[in-house]
Amino acid sequence: MVASNGINFASICSLFSFWHKIFYIKNAHNTPLNGASQLKALVLAGGFGTRLRPLSCTRPKLLFPIGNKPTLDWTIEKLAKSGTQEVILAVNYMADAFVQHYKRSKQKPKIIFSRDTPSQLPLGTGGPIKNAERLIGHKEPFLVLNGDVLTNIDYAKLIENHRKKDAIATIALYRVKDPSRYGVAQLAKDNRIIRFVEKPTRDKAPSNLINAGIYVLEPEIFDYIPAGRRVSIEREVFPRLVEEEKLYGYNFKGLWIDIGEPEDYLKANKLWLDHEIKKSQIGKDVHIKDGVEIKPPSTIDNETTIGEKSEIGPHVTIGKHVTIGKEVRIENSIVFHGAVISDSTSIRGAIIGEAAMIGSKVKIESKCLIGDHAIIHESVTLVQGVTVCPSKEVTESVLTPKCLM
Repeated sequence: MVASNGINFASICSLFSFWHKIFYIKNAHNTPLNGASQLKALVLAGGFGTRLRPLSCTRPKLLFPIGNKPTLDWTIEKLAKSGTQEVILAVNYMADAFVQHYKRSKQKPKIIFSRDTPSQLPLGTGGPIKNAERLIGHKEPFLVLNGDVLTNIDYAKLIENHRKKDAIATIALYRVKDPSRYGVAQLAKDNRIIRFVEKPTRDKAPSNLINAGIYVLEPEIFDYIPAGRRVSIEREVFPRLVEEEKLYGYNFKGLWIDIGEPEDYLKANKLWLDHEIKKSQIGKDVHIKDGVEIKPPSTIDNETTIGEKSEIGPHVTIGKHVTIGKEVRIENSIVFHGAVISDSTSIRGAIIGEAAMIGSKVKIESKCLIGDHAIIHESVTLVQGVTVCPSKEVTESVLTPKCLM
């Protein structure tokens, strides 16, 4: 329909609808910080998780559960609360697992993927940043996170601090007793980093302030990262920024843990339950029989059954569809979904893989890893540090730390 003055009403309606959608989408998210058009975060999620094998043979470690949510889900929730509107996952190893998990996600912020090409070797800590340049853009500072870090840092405060400095990069710094596993920073009075050393020996560390694996970067950072090859941002980029007096630090307190080793994973579960969840959470259709004691903080996911007089917790995460027999004792442990734990079994400080079958009167001690679909027969004892590979059947006790293939 065309009006007498030549205006096409259909076109007007179409244009109105378009701008209405734009307005709605823009305001459906949290308000960006300091008027930024769109705060983005790049999460480095391409690691192989070799130190968490055999569990990481069948799933990326960032999808390991803590408090019955994948570790990465907790990170994305924290980013959303800080005003992040778009999360870019830099994926490589088991990339399809991330796509399958998040394509069904209804959570905000928006999640998109940056993938290495199949012919590329892993790009280190700097290469994935350069690889995502087109997705990140050149308009605003952005966040970069190592995905295997679990923290309750206030990202909004970190970004606010960065904006006050003449910085190309700001590193979140965390104080630890032994900094030798990490990059270590020495600060001037204005929090400018005057020295950055990657993994020094303990006696040569310039401080106890370590690189927490969380950065705010200006778009100029792309000029410092060569394209098409593996780049270590810690060894190749940060030292240059120190020389140019463009690297700053942000010292924060709170919860921070790098989930690299099995004991780190269990510690992360314990700390997150203590500091973030703080109580026991019971899912839907959980059947708890008489005399069961659940010690907080613990989480039990949907459709799990717990037999009479069992004692669960503290610091236990139990996944969906888990069956626990009578008089079972589980503490400081993580049980993946679908596992079966039979009567009178004791599990302390261990990780039980998906659909593992644990017989009656079994004793599993701390730092044990039981792979997916493994079978542990009745009355078997596994001492501290035993690893059982997926689908392995164990019929006899193992009294020395070893990996059962």
